[in-house]
Amino acid sequence: MRVAVLSGDCIGPEVSAEAMRVLEALVPQIELVELPFGAEAIRQRGDPLPAATLEACRSADAVLKGPIGHPEFDAADIRPEQGLLRLRAELDVYANLRPARQGSVDLLIVRELVGGMYFGARGVREDGTVFDTCEYHPQQVERICRRAFELARSRRGHVTSVDKANILDTSRMWRRVATDVGRDFPDVIVDHMLVDNAAMQLVERPERFDVIVTENMFGDILSDEAAAITGGLGLAGSASLGDGSPGLFEPVHGSAPDIAGTGTANPAAMLRSTALMLSLGLGRPDEARLLEHAVDAALETAPTPDLGGVATTREFGDAVLTALEVRSPL
Repeated sequence: MRVAVLSGDCIGPEVSAEAMRVLEALVPQIELVELPFGAEAIRQRGDPLPAATLEACRSADAVLKGPIGHPEFDAADIRPEQGLLRLRAELDVYANLRPARQGSVDLLIVRELVGGMYFGARGVREDGTVFDTCEYHPQQVERICRRAFELARSRRGHVTSVDKANILDTSRMWRRVATDVGRDFPDVIVDHMLVDNAAMQLVERPERFDVIVTENMFGDILSDEAAAITGGLGLAGSASLGDGSPGLFEPVHGSAPDIAGTGTANPAAMLRSTALMLSLGLGRPDEARLLEHAVDAALETAPTPDLGGVATTREFGDAVLTALEVRSPL
């Protein structure tokens, strides 16, 4: 098993180091290949996603990425975030999975990741008007909906398709396609919800949701909202999957330049992304479950400052490794 590791920017290398420590302990035969990406790649190569890095990601079994973004490049023409968008598009990891669990809440947001406004035509007209275009082809909608329905079959069998069909033509097409795909899954309940209502329902009744499927921008917003009501972005991992390409696994929080180098970053989201990689990218569900339980245990025994504790990033990783020794049957 070969994993391409893109450590990321600011706190990225710190939390990525803990993920690599845990992976080497949990799966000794794994091969971890660190590659230049993001801000450091811009400094070294003038490109946040060098050609050699992209090729290594394509040939890997999975890609594990730390958070990216650096204030040095916030107003620059070339930015780390551009490399991330290109990587998603090149690997065609169109299905972004964002689980959110806490208490009675257990939902999964399936966000379309390589279409919509983030990838549509954009520009500035002569009169100063700026535009960003939301575009979708029915085939893009069909494949993400089909993935959502398949995932619902292994959960509680309920898909909520979120759109803005009362206003947007893209959403009306989205709703038609989602309805058509649903006919192939008679064992799955499907309903449709406008995005503004979905945002409200997530706050008021999050337990009503099982699988939410939606377009890129709506998914970006709703998944952050779901993370906020189930512990915060600092604890949330994600998986981005395609058809046959290696998956991309990354925490959803930012690179936190304000605490970079202090040793206080919380690696929980990076480790939860690692668990998703073990399960969905490398076919190691048993190790994934062990890691999930170990992260939960470390959150109790060694909380970092963002959770009111005093543990360092390294000490949190040590607590995870200790929990793995206790729980591992090996």
